[in-house]
Amino acid sequence: MKNITGILLIAISAASFGTLAIFGRFLYADGLDTFTMLFLRFGFAAVFMTIFLLFRKEKLPRGKTLLLLIGMGGLGYVGQSFAYLSAIKYASAGLVALLLYLYPTFVFILSVMVLREKVTGLKIAALILALIGTALTVDPAGGQVIGILLAIAAALIYSVYIIVGTEVMKHVSAVQSSLVIFASAGAVYGILMSVNGAHFPATSTGWLGIVGIVFVATVIPVATFLAGLERIGPTNAAMLSTLEPVVTVFLAGLLFSERLGTITILGGCLILVAVILLTRGAGKTNQSQ
Repeated sequence: MKNITGILLIAISAASFGTLAIFGRFLYADGLDTFTMLFLRFGFAAVFMTIFLLFRKEKLPRGKTLLLLIGMGGLGYVGQSFAYLSAIKYASAGLVALLLYLYPTFVFILSVMVLREKVTGLKIAALILALIGTALTVDPAGGQVIGILLAIAAALIYSVYIIVGTEVMKHVSAVQSSLVIFASAGAVYGILMSVNGAHFPATSTGWLGIVGIVFVATVIPVATFLAGLERIGPTNAAMLSTLEPVVTVFLAGLLFSERLGTITILGGCLILVAVILLTRGAGKTNQSQ
């Protein structure tokens, strides 16, 4: 039951993260810049999680755990998003997205090397299907070498974030970890916004978009991902997260009338097959316990 719950949590996280690009598109159209958007995103998320933490009467983490969480937010999240946003200046969005989704492979390799995770044929098959499905879904095009390197760097940083998070989540709750990560990322982006100049939403619709990006694309996916990560491990969590581009592509087609080609639909189906394989594997694990 623990594995199934973990799978559901990661699926919710991926679906919620899939809305990030959609909210971002609306907010850019309303006049926001990247630093202001990310400051508001993580800043408001930190405020909400602080209220939730007090309501649950939990305390902030301390010592080494606190430092690791600060690093996950202030270095991991900020570094990954900076590399990703910089990469799209030099390469197509499709290619950058594809290279970012190399991270399940990196997580798998790091999990085997660092966490001594067991290698199974099922995981390898699901990983290959997820990679092929992602490649077909995002419809990659070309780009400059610097863009490719930045995108790979984003994938590597996020992989390390997940590995570190796997160990940290053994000592804290999803609420505690999310608060520190949000606050750390928000503080860094607040400094960057101050240097670059703030560009707040120009309309009430823009502020509604901020509400959406805070709760739907930040609080829900990060909290559920961290909670699911603790239950099913880094490799399974990373592979299940490949549902994210499927959701993004579907929503883009629904809201912006972007055409869904046959290849894109095929890629989404392969990702879903990978998810089903992992789910069946989790079910067998539960039966054997």
